[in-house]
Amino acid sequence: MNHNFFVLFIMTQVRAVERVLRAYPTVEGAGVRLHRAFGSYEVPQFDPFLMLDDFRAPRPEDYLAGFPTHPHRGIETVTYMLKGSVKHKDSMGNAGSINAGDVQWMTAGSGIIHSEMPKPVKGQMGGFQLWVNLPRSHKMMDPRYQEITHNQIPAVSPIKGTTIRVICGTVQAVKGPVRDIVADPEYFDVSLDPDAVFSHPVKEGYTAFAYVIGGEGTFDQNEGYPVNNRDLVLFGNGSSIWARSSGRGFRFLFFSGKPIHEPVAWRGPIVMNTSDELRQAFLEYEEGTFIKKKA
Repeated sequence: MNHNFFVLFIMTQVRAVERVLRAYPTVEGAGVRLHRAFGSYEVPQFDPFLMLDDFRAPRPEDYLAGFPTHPHRGIETVTYMLKGSVKHKDSMGNAGSINAGDVQWMTAGSGIIHSEMPKPVKGQMGGFQLWVNLPRSHKMMDPRYQEITHNQIPAVSPIKGTTIRVICGTVQAVKGPVRDIVADPEYFDVSLDPDAVFSHPVKEGYTAFAYVIGGEGTFDQNEGYPVNNRDLVLFGNGSSIWARSSGRGFRFLFFSGKPIHEPVAWRGPIVMNTSDELRQAFLEYEEGTFIKKKA
């Protein structure tokens, strides 16, 4: 084999589909019915990502109970709304709404106590929440928010029939508004017209996956298994990903990030490295010492 050809092949190797998961129904918060794409059962396959919940729901009774006051430590939660809104308030004195098209990237760090209450707009509500793990070195960092409105998220069309909302990461030199995240993540909302193709480079060694939210398509260049709404695709190793839509079009969320490769001790809304750290966090919550002063 020609050496230059071999090097070029390796440099542009498309990641194969390693696993396809189907989001499953579950109940969280005060009785919110949602679909979980992955969670604690899949650790550490999606490292540094911990969980992806899909709370698109047609009936108000499925979500109005919401997520009353609860703590977080050791993670980041990322809420992306498609329809309706989520009203939130927290122990830092923040309060507001995450509306359709908006993103809230909340770094819990050393600890935050907040509530999240979904609200319909014109009878519609729906979105997604991603949990991102923090490494040991950052688990007790100061809490912070990056709140991004829909008009701050750039839309890029690298080729005809493709539109990418760049939440975090870079597409054709266009950077998403979410910056300075420890996991060095990418988060795109990708829409393909019927029979369109999408490809994107991904850093070697980074975890990469896609979650389908509309239409149908494939991530396999060999015309492999078609995926559709609420299918999650985990990619293997390689330097890029590739997708093709069917005649129905295709829409999916794409994520990549740098793995942490650390132990995960997880109970409810708190994720640490050891069971002792978990016990300490819950003890502090019970004693009222959970919230730390900023460093």
